Amino acid sequence: MTTAADPRRPVTVTAELDAPLSRWLWLVKWLLAIPHCIVLAFLWIAFLGVSVVAFFAILFTERYPRALFDFNLGVLRWSWRVSYYAYGALGTDRYPPFSLGPEPDYPARLDIAYPQHLSRGLVLVKWWLLAIPQYLVTGIFTGALHGGWCPGGLVGLLALIAVVTLAFTEKYPRDLFDLVIGLNRWVLRVTAYAALMTDEYPPFRLDMGGRERPVTA
Repeated sequence: MTTAADPRRPVTVTAELDAPLSRWLWLVKWLLAIPHCIVLAFLWIAFLGVSVVAFFAILFTERYPRALFDFNLGVLRWSWRVSYYAYGALGTDRYPPFSLGPEPDYPARLDIAYPQHLSRGLVLVKWWLLAIPQYLVTGIFTGALHGGWCPGGLVGLLALIAVVTLAFTEKYPRDLFDLVIGLNRWVLRVTAYAALMTDEYPPFRLDMGGRERPVTA
C-alpha cells in the first residue's frame, strides 16, 4: 500500500546514513544480498508485465489501475532498499526486509504520488522517445542504458570509494554520501517516468543529500 506523497513532487527519495557502519561488512554484502536478488529477478519480470497492462489501461482510460500501481511501487521500494544496503550506496548495515510495503523505519525510502490522470498521448512516447536523453545520462550513473539501475557505473564506483575510505577512517564521507544519493534520486525519478507512473518529466538536476529539497509554491 502506498503512503501519502506530495503531488507537487511525484517521486520522493529519502535516505539516512547509518552510523556507525561496519568497516568490513561491505566486502560480503554481495553474498548477503543474493536472496533478495533472486526474488527481485522474478518481481521485475512481473513489474514489466504489469507495466504492459498499465500501458493499455492508461491508453484507454487515462488511469493507472491502483492495484497495479501499488505493486510496481512496491517493487521499486524493495529494489531501492536492497540497492541502498548493497552496492548502490552501502549506506546502512541493516538487512533489507523482504517486503513490498513502505517500511517507514528503514533508512532508505521511496514514495510516488498516485496520479489521478495520465496522458494518453504521452504514454505512447515517454518511455522510449522522450526518455532517451535521460537514459543516456543515467546510463553513466549506473552502467546500464535503461530506466533502472544496477551496481555499476559512477554510482557503484563512488560507493566503493566511500566504503574503502570507511575501512581506513571509520567514517563514510558525508559529501560523497550526498552525491551518491543525488545520483540514485535522479535514476529513480527516471525509472518512475519510464514505468508510466508519472507524466512529470524528470528534471536534469542533481538534488544531492538524503532529504528532498523543500517544495516551493
